[in-house]
Amino acid sequence: MSYKIKEIPEEERPREKLKKRGVHYLSNAELLAIILKTGTKEKNVNELALDILKRYDLVQMKELYVNNLTAIKGIGEVKAIEVLAAIELGKRIYNSKKSNKIVLNNAKAIWSYSKELFYNKKQELFICLYLNTKNILIDKKLLFMGTLNQSTIHIREIFKEAYRLSASSIICLHNHPSGDITPSKEDILFTQRVMQVGFIQGIPIIDHVIIGEDTFYSFYDHKDILNL
Repeated sequence: MSYKIKEIPEEERPREKLKKRGVHYLSNAELLAIILKTGTKEKNVNELALDILKRYDLVQMKELYVNNLTAIKGIGEVKAIEVLAAIELGKRIYNSKKSNKIVLNNAKAIWSYSKELFYNKKQELFICLYLNTKNILIDKKLLFMGTLNQSTIHIREIFKEAYRLSASSIICLHNHPSGDITPSKEDILFTQRVMQVGFIQGIPIIDHVIIGEDTFYSFYDHKDILNL
């Protein structure tokens, strides 16, 4: 039998528990219930929150889209958007704290930091990391989605962000959804071109890393392939 939220003892309602005990005392379901605000005729908001968590764990929730949530009975578009906005805000807060301390001075460090950005992605993403003079991350930017080639990627956008951020160097990243991190001919041609432009602009591309789930390919570590 489902209880309406008003029928639950006041001290056990998520909002009241947060006010009296603090946010750290709430379960994941209770935090989600606060974001959802209301339930349905069939289920109270706590039960609705549990329905989401039964279908998606916290790691999976980082990659959800509106249609994933609206497929759950009782979750409309407005609720789905509010949940996704809260998740994205949390991710940005977390990443802003990390970025102040991230030193990216070798390919393994780049991969360790970046692999989470590509987790479970089904299409190619092209991301640039912008660094200061000490190789500390300033910011990251998703610039393109789709197959990597010189006709679809506008190199000026890479350097436009670098000038905006006053970056000293750039790391390029992309993934191969197939799982094979071997660089394609287009990967090699693009890397040659963008590194040449970086040299001319005075903002070097210090590496281009193909990200895999359990491994990576660094053009810096295989620079002979570029014939630069």
